[in-house]
Amino acid sequence: MSQYHIAVVVGSLRKDSFNRKLASAIAKLAPAHFSFTQVEIGDLPLYSQDNDGQPPEQVTRLKSALGAAQGFLFVTPEYNRSIPGVLKNAIDHASRPYGQSAWAGKPAGVLGVSVGAAGTAMAQQHLRNILAYLDVPTLGQPEIFLQAKEGLFDDAGNIGPASLKFLQGWMDHYVAWVEKHSGGRLA
Repeated sequence: MSQYHIAVVVGSLRKDSFNRKLASAIAKLAPAHFSFTQVEIGDLPLYSQDNDGQPPEQVTRLKSALGAAQGFLFVTPEYNRSIPGVLKNAIDHASRPYGQSAWAGKPAGVLGVSVGAAGTAMAQQHLRNILAYLDVPTLGQPEIFLQAKEGLFDDAGNIGPASLKFLQGWMDHYVAWVEKHSGGRLA
């Protein structure tokens, strides 16, 4: 069976990030022909168009990882009703120079978890606007706005029983989305 490699972009640098934990846990709900790799974005310099001709090694590494993927999974917190700066910086790096975007045409899913009751609704909306401009077909439904509370994860770091059915349903939709929109680009 062909393998789908998914590049996971976590919009948080915090070591004990709820979103990093969610990214790891939800990947376990995918079928065996899907693999997920979290890409490093914390070491990227701030984007400057001056570097487009000779991008730093970290940018080349990011674009290579994204280029090798058949799809993307964005898992992000919400900072000040938007996406974190580190995530926007990574998106900008990988979309430049103009006409050489590593994002274009590959399917994505967006989710996130926050301590607030609205989850990451505003961050996800802003991210979806950016991804639409970058020609990233993004799964629209079901949406996931998770609140970090007791029971979301079990003691082993897996999705807890109370959220398992809902998140499995999301993963099933995401898998179908990637299979439909990957354009036959398999590893």
